[in-house]
Amino acid sequence: MTRSSAWTAPGCHLGCGLLIYAKDGKVERVEGDPDNPYNQGRLCPRCLAVDDIVNHEKRIIYPLKRDLADRGKDKWQRISWDEALDTIERRFKEYKEKYGAESVVFLQGTGRDIAPYITRLAWSFGSPNYAFSLSNVACFGPRIFAANMLAGVFMVADYGQQFIDRYDNPQYKNPGLVAVWGNNAVVANSDGAYGHWVTDVLQRGAKLLVIDPRLTWLAAHADLWLQIRPGSDGALALGMANVMIQEKLYDEQFVQDWCFGFKKFAALCAEWTPERVAEVCWVEAGDVVAAARLFASSAPVMVQQGVAIDQREDCYDASRAILSLLAITGNIEKPGTMVVMPEFLKYITGWGRDLLPYEQEDKRIGADDLVVYKLGLHVASINKMIDHLIEQPAAYPLKASWLQTVNLIACGAVDNERTHAAFSGLEFNVAVDLFMTPTAMAFCDLFLPVTTFTERDGIRCGDNSQRGETINAAVPPRGECRSDMEINLELGRRFNATAWPWENVGEMFSHIFAESGMDFYQVQATAPSYLPFEYEKFLSGKMRADGKPGFPTPSGKLELFSKSLEFMGLDPLPRYVEPPMTPFSQPELAQEYPLVLQTGARRHNTFHSENRQSSRLRAMHPEPTVMIHPETAANLGVRDGQWVWVEGPVGLTGRVARAKRLAEVTPIVDPRCASADHGWWRPEADPENLYDVNELNINNLISWSTGLTGIGANYKCILCKIYPVKENE
Repeated sequence: MTRSSAWTAPGCHLGCGLLIYAKDGKVERVEGDPDNPYNQGRLCPRCLAVDDIVNHEKRIIYPLKRDLADRGKDKWQRISWDEALDTIERRFKEYKEKYGAESVVFLQGTGRDIAPYITRLAWSFGSPNYAFSLSNVACFGPRIFAANMLAGVFMVADYGQQFIDRYDNPQYKNPGLVAVWGNNAVVANSDGAYGHWVTDVLQRGAKLLVIDPRLTWLAAHADLWLQIRPGSDGALALGMANVMIQEKLYDEQFVQDWCFGFKKFAALCAEWTPERVAEVCWVEAGDVVAAARLFASSAPVMVQQGVAIDQREDCYDASRAILSLLAITGNIEKPGTMVVMPEFLKYITGWGRDLLPYEQEDKRIGADDLVVYKLGLHVASINKMIDHLIEQPAAYPLKASWLQTVNLIACGAVDNERTHAAFSGLEFNVAVDLFMTPTAMAFCDLFLPVTTFTERDGIRCGDNSQRGETINAAVPPRGECRSDMEINLELGRRFNATAWPWENVGEMFSHIFAESGMDFYQVQATAPSYLPFEYEKFLSGKMRADGKPGFPTPSGKLELFSKSLEFMGLDPLPRYVEPPMTPFSQPELAQEYPLVLQTGARRHNTFHSENRQSSRLRAMHPEPTVMIHPETAANLGVRDGQWVWVEGPVGLTGRVARAKRLAEVTPIVDPRCASADHGWWRPEADPENLYDVNELNINNLISWSTGLTGIGANYKCILCKIYPVKENE
């Protein structure tokens, strides 16, 4: 048995403590580690079935290549690691010499523990074009941006995760209310928060407010559930703030001492009467008032916010409006509220920024016209990159891509037709993954096989869990698989030896841990390690560089009116803007496409497009579905379990696309809405049909639209219609 932490590959953001049992070099089973304070022995189905993935017969365990002419065809040849790495080094350096380092783009999917090694690889190579594959960074990043505009720092819900003794720590106080907002917390674990922490604090007496378009398990157990229209969360938050202000339910002393711009914020909120909110959000006016009163009277209060808020173009304003509720009620930096965690390691948000030559910064795609990319978001815009790849300007050609931890056309990317065309135009694409994916099959020329977390060492920290742990290898790698870190270290040395001076990954991990005063092997022996923590750091000057009391914002206070956004030329108030593809913004289009579609409904058995090879996990949810209400199904002549098409306009492009789904007829959705899960492909299907991804991918209906800031995309509120699949389809 090996005590370890689960991160990737495969794995989600949590890094749960687990016990890996192996025999004769093969993983036999996994159990939760009861002594790990993070998850306390509890695991989700994905971890419990990880042996299916590790031992799967279809895992790629040797480097592969194919000819450019064979893209899209299952004509791969096994090669050696030397040939693979030599080819990558030669091709990337040739492009750098002829066209500049910016001609090579580096992409990742959801971050986990691989992200820092990808950023260091890109920036040490000299390319500013490191990008996140999700349209407009519409996951987690918008929340960070919004929190920084309001407080200068990012804050998370306080479940005692910063203490090794958790809820028993004498400093900790159980919240009086948890507001779960746009997050199915027991399935989707947001901000590094283990979902069942919500049920922990409920069992200790907290009340529960849920804002969600679907009747989730948590919504069914809530003291109050608001079944909001997808995309209207900002309006609800402003309406709740209005009730608090009109009825003087807010914390007047805290607002006076620590909030900036309250009068202007109050004037904005006054526009949002409960009646107006009810009309826009499809909720009862009385429930808006009840939610405001419950929130204001239940201190301490914390909000468990989900990706649903990130995935709209007004994401940062919606997040700021929600955070403003916490600010005006004083639920900041106190036990059981929203708190700022100590950073065990800062590398998680990007490692090696100092390695990028200054002259390369202005070449970063998107930095020339997107405000946030100019002023603090150190990634290239994938939306602008897609446009660039299609247009291929002679003065700035793109030639190659590095695709690591990303199944682009099955998961994060939208408008598959355009995305496929964009990357097919590159001369050389490299995939780094566990299995052959639709993305690798579609347009990659080299495939590098990686280890699972059970076969390698690594670091587990970040995501505001604030503990230092290690991932410990339990079995040797299968075949010739190498860890993501080994691969990047080897290539990094070839690209820029001074930036990668370590002989092995153990030395590299020790370098990363140096600021904690320990090396990798000490942490391995003593984990989990926790940093000291205290509440209300803003009172003692520990949140500002100048040591003065307050928050690290221009005003030193929580900015309900953001001076930083005003400086950027953006609206300093968290104003609600109707998303571009709704019955309100497109009433004529809604006549033909009457349903409001949410995408990305989470399931216990998968993490985005991963885990679909496991027979145990697949049996839990074997096919892609779309949830529709029984009334809607009856009107459409659709029965439960019937194959249907979900069709809709691809943004405002004038094109229409569709995806095939099984109808899941259920009363948990509003009759005016539909909800589809995402990341679908069938590993058992024809590789040369790209594993059915083009037929099943709900992201076909979403466009690469870019708002003013370049963050936030409309994955959660678009228009569609549903109709049965014909026999010949």
